[in-house]
Amino acid sequence: MPCWHREQSDPEMMMVLIDTHTHLYLPHFTNDIEQVIHNAVKNNVIKMLLPNIDLDSIMPMLELCRRFPSRCYPMLGLHPTSVRSDFHRQLETLESYKGKEEFMAIGEIGLDAYWSTDYMARQEEAFILQLEWAKIMDLPVVIHSRLTMDRILEILGLHTGEGLKGVLHAFSGTLKQAEIAVKLGFKLGIGGVVTYKNPETGSLVESTDLEHILLETDSPYLTPVPERGKRNESANLIHIASKIAGIKNVPVEEVARITTRNAAELFNLKIH
Repeated sequence: MPCWHREQSDPEMMMVLIDTHTHLYLPHFTNDIEQVIHNAVKNNVIKMLLPNIDLDSIMPMLELCRRFPSRCYPMLGLHPTSVRSDFHRQLETLESYKGKEEFMAIGEIGLDAYWSTDYMARQEEAFILQLEWAKIMDLPVVIHSRLTMDRILEILGLHTGEGLKGVLHAFSGTLKQAEIAVKLGFKLGIGGVVTYKNPETGSLVESTDLEHILLETDSPYLTPVPERGKRNESANLIHIASKIAGIKNVPVEEVARITTRNAAELFNLKIH
């Protein structure tokens, strides 16, 4: 039996943060993962959600969740950049874990036209198949949408009437696209990019109610200012929360309270 469990959300939130997207099982953290988890908790990041990438990553991810059962929680999915000609075999193997482990979400799934467009039709097929997993398992989805936001929203529009919900990870779309996503019932994942010299992201956050935002680091990538240039880790979520607080002109405690509640409700987590 897995040593984590899904829990009900708590309406009363403390000054705590949830990193809704972090790859702490990658080799970048092999030598100091205990310190990384300690650093996160010290900075009030009490829970970390781990999106899967492919067949190679699923066991390291599950093993990390077993080591830190009250801190790390796994997702199930095939990343779009891992979709190749053998994606049906990969999906079949990943699907076999559904009855053996308990996952918080289906992710990281979606479309990516940045690295290559050679497998876009297969990416779409894999994406839609995994959306079906989410509906059957009654789980949220965590969606990667690099250079594909319009098509992602189009596909989601065909499925959200069936109870689909989730978050658009590392949201980089326009305000209009954000409004469409919110109307479809999705949250926007905001990470380190908001701390960069990026007026579009700042304007998007300013115009979007906190009720629709989740915080994420995407560790070890997208390190926020003032740590940019270093390996990212979940402890840096505080810098993202602080930047959003400045943009919204509210206390950082308010950002933490609302975004933590959002995450707890979406992923069915209890905050102690």
